[in-house]
Amino acid sequence: MYPKREKREENMNAGTSETRLPTNLRLDSLDEKILWELIKDAQLSNAALAARLHVSPSTTHSRVRALKDAGVIRSSHVEVDFEALGLTVQSLVSVRLRAQARPQVKTYARQVSQLPNVVSVFFVGGSVDFLIHVACTSTTQLRDFVASHLSMDPAVASTETQIVFEHLIGAEHKKGDDGLTAMRQRLA
Repeated sequence: MYPKREKREENMNAGTSETRLPTNLRLDSLDEKILWELIKDAQLSNAALAARLHVSPSTTHSRVRALKDAGVIRSSHVEVDFEALGLTVQSLVSVRLRAQARPQVKTYARQVSQLPNVVSVFFVGGSVDFLIHVACTSTTQLRDFVASHLSMDPAVASTETQIVFEHLIGAEHKKGDDGLTAMRQRLA
């Protein structure tokens, strides 16, 4: 159905493994509807997925397996209520690296992603290099985390912390099953 995911190739310059997706991958509307439903709820059972899409469970099962084998579905995630876990303060920390540290961007990202309290790391373009999503028990813990784990790193030129008041995940709030199609439509 879909080409198998190609073997990981070593990027000799950066020293990292990267997965290259097949360039001849073709998804049909059923594949996209399956993906959209799983984006909205990764824990959806195969039977429920099939019922929502009005197809047989064997169809959704084989399609999901093929999407995983092709590398389109890389993993499934659970959205955690950090506040219920006592992590009542979330923030996005902008990090700008020193010019001399630019060759260490991937190394820095891997190191930061392993720090306690780090939820996600985004490597971005613009005036900063990273946006780091952090969850903490208090503003005091957040301040100490940023000061001791982020700002003190010799690769870091500056940080700026933004407190998150609310985090809405777009797919959870959209209606309909054409989400991926709608995302690719030209904006007026």
